[in-house]
Amino acid sequence: MRNITFNEIKNNYEFNTYIKGGNSLLGVLGYTEHSVAHSTKVAESAAYILEKLGYSEREIELAKIASYIHDIGNAINRVNHSINGAIMAFTLLTKMEMNPEEIATVIGAIGNHDEETGLPISAVSAALILGDKTDVRRSRVRVADPLKFDIHDRVNYAVEKTSLEVDAEMKTIHFKIQIDTEHCSVLDYLEIFLARMLLCKKAAEYLNTQFKLTINNATLL
Repeated sequence: MRNITFNEIKNNYEFNTYIKGGNSLLGVLGYTEHSVAHSTKVAESAAYILEKLGYSEREIELAKIASYIHDIGNAINRVNHSINGAIMAFTLLTKMEMNPEEIATVIGAIGNHDEETGLPISAVSAALILGDKTDVRRSRVRVADPLKFDIHDRVNYAVEKTSLEVDAEMKTIHFKIQIDTEHCSVLDYLEIFLARMLLCKKAAEYLNTQFKLTINNATLL
């Protein structure tokens, strides 16, 4: 058994192939971008959260690993992608001779990142949830014609700026988002993302912090 590093995972042909395959499948279904760019962004956010809150270097590394590969299950199907992804990760990480205890942490986080079935069950899991659900940006929209946008496209396209701020002293995780209301209303955002924001609230609570949500300078959570 050995300590697998984030760089090994990020440069692994199999993991990257399944990330790309999942992104292609979701593109056919009309979903927003779930490429390596998304995986990298989630990993960076998860690491930032745990670093600011004083977690160990290894927990941060595991959060980056779980975050980078959290969507590989989309290569099979969007339905149950979190569970499928956890099983795929178990197989590949076992082949890489990762420590079983660390595999359990990673696959538990992957298997619980979806708002329909998941809950924060570890610090790694909580950081992954927060990193994933706060990656909202215009560049994730694939549809070129605004007339063909669905509500997910409109919401993502409307996002002008986001920031994720962790205050360890005040014990807060604050997600700030600026929306162009000509493209979508705040209510549209909440219609799509309320369940995700509530999961972020639970994830923040697991980390002994309070989740705050501000949209267009109005604090909603």
